[in-house]
Amino acid sequence: MTMTELPPLSPNAAGDPDIESATAAAEAMLVALGVDTSAPHMQRTAERLVQAYAELLTPAPFTATDFDNVGHHRGFVIVQQVPFGAICSHHLLPFVGTATVGYLPGNRLLGLSKLARLVEQAARGLQVQEGLTQHIADELGKVVPDHGGIGVIVRAEHLCMTVRGVRARDTATVTTTWRGGLDADAGLRAEFLTLTGQR
Repeated sequence: MTMTELPPLSPNAAGDPDIESATAAAEAMLVALGVDTSAPHMQRTAERLVQAYAELLTPAPFTATDFDNVGHHRGFVIVQQVPFGAICSHHLLPFVGTATVGYLPGNRLLGLSKLARLVEQAARGLQVQEGLTQHIADELGKVVPDHGGIGVIVRAEHLCMTVRGVRARDTATVTTTWRGGLDADAGLRAEFLTLTGQR
């Protein structure tokens, strides 16, 4: 058994968050937008807003545990519909959904819960869904480098599209990415999509 600690995917280049300055800026923004921040239900709203964003924007490193593939398993290992929430870099509004992540193992197997943890880690930080999909596949490739292929399918609702702008209620955006054998072999992609109920 080996353990690999993955670093944050989107480290804050400026260092740790300055909660005090961010809270003052959030308070000023709310006031500038015409919000009465002195109302009883608005007290400490700016502080809570900043704490929520600080949590959502800070990816935490974790240890990815992998094992010898003693049974020489060569079929897919897939974890489906891992829930996540992320913040879109265009409007700073959430997008929420699920990720399905799978790979064809080589000599190592990754602990199953770690696939879900990869999704959780990748979802932190400001980003777009296409980038999130790529991040998940890239990080999985680092911890199972001798894989025979990786597939990631992300399905999400974007609040910037469903509660503002076009207000396209009940819509979902789907993004995919393939690595290794799944990128090269249409038959493997078809098998992956069938196993995950996509076709």
